[in-house]
Amino acid sequence: MFLDCSDQIAGNEARLSNGVAVTDVDGDGAFEVVVTGYGTDNLVLKWDGGRLHNIADPVIADPSRKAVGIAAADMDGDGREEIYVLNADCGAGGEETCDRLFAGFGNRWFDLLSQSENAAAANRLPGRSVAAIDREGRGRYGFVIATDGAPLRLYELSRRGRLTDAAEEAGIDLIGHGRGLACLPLLGERMDIVALNEAGPNYLFRNLGDGTFEEIGGERGIADSRYAARGVAVLDADGDGLLDLLVGNWEGPHRLFQQRPGGGFVDVANADLSLPSRVRTVIAADFDNDGQDELFFNNFGERNRLFAWRDDQWTEVDMGDALDPRGFGTGAAVADLDGDGRLELILARGEADAQPLSLYRTMPNDNAWLRVQPLTAAGAPARGAVVVCTANGRRQTRVVCAGSGYLCQMEPVVHFGLGKARAVDRVEVRWPDGMVAIVDAPPIGRVLTVPHPPE
Repeated sequence: MFLDCSDQIAGNEARLSNGVAVTDVDGDGAFEVVVTGYGTDNLVLKWDGGRLHNIADPVIADPSRKAVGIAAADMDGDGREEIYVLNADCGAGGEETCDRLFAGFGNRWFDLLSQSENAAAANRLPGRSVAAIDREGRGRYGFVIATDGAPLRLYELSRRGRLTDAAEEAGIDLIGHGRGLACLPLLGERMDIVALNEAGPNYLFRNLGDGTFEEIGGERGIADSRYAARGVAVLDADGDGLLDLLVGNWEGPHRLFQQRPGGGFVDVANADLSLPSRVRTVIAADFDNDGQDELFFNNFGERNRLFAWRDDQWTEVDMGDALDPRGFGTGAAVADLDGDGRLELILARGEADAQPLSLYRTMPNDNAWLRVQPLTAAGAPARGAVVVCTANGRRQTRVVCAGSGYLCQMEPVVHFGLGKARAVDRVEVRWPDGMVAIVDAPPIGRVLTVPHPPE
């Protein structure tokens, strides 16, 4: 399935890396790959037509920190995404701040958490994952922080432009040993929160429609409290239009929680798919453009695994060069960096030993594709928007990633493989505020940008 193209990463030396996110850092309309460094520079990798090279601003590089999780979203409604970097060395050395919240103004970047007016809100607790959420459907996002042994946090900008922790107000300030996060309209129009834990039950926070939440993980069947959860990915595994959850458990059985009408979840993972591994990140993406997601397990110190839907079941398939049996996988993300309509896979490694990054491409084929990029009213990526593509009598449902995998965030574009179909009947986009846009018969083989409908 995958070919190793890591030689296309310039200056790709061994390093300790963790989370990976995909966002437009330099504001030119193309996406860059941001890779966190654990005691070394954060990288901003830009595709120049032949390779990826690092363009990180010195402020973003921030080499003194031990960065882990990362996510991007437009907090202030200016059309440009801010970048939250979650650091693991909180509370050490008595620093005034720990995490970073990078905001770009023109060509300059600033850390909002280092400003004196935000000092009281700054997170100083060890965290693991961060994801973006528009809990009220305003087109302005906050960042949910999964801490290790402390309550969840929710950073938002107040009307006066100051950072506040709204977790208690929103009703999500439960204590947990937080790991993977996913924020999306899972149960209704507004964005819900899936918060995995290493010790104790997983949480599912249902959005009540007014920006507050109730926790219903046990009631809906995803608590799974016996195992140490790591990564989570979202997909419509059975094509029924309901979004499902792929959950990787560290050295425990992996889960494919399929959503049933009414909002309950049932684990349908077969014996091969559920086989325990030392998993970190999980990804659901259509790498071969056949119209069906593949399921990727990025493992730590053992071979990676890839599953495809074959003969009405999830079957492990040959993944080629991305097997990586000796890789200390920490983070992974997907994006179409070169614009050829096929997804690239970027792997970060580290923790146990310094290792270089990896870039993998898929084998060429003649399957068709369409990529859809919904925007907020301000023109920023509409993370959390749900997109349905109907082609050749089949409906595919995807959601724009606001945070998933483990420590990571995918590109803010939904990617549809179309297989042998050569036309799309319609594309429907639903934003977290409930607004809907329909595009009939869009051309394929391109990125379809869908602006937010006027009020």
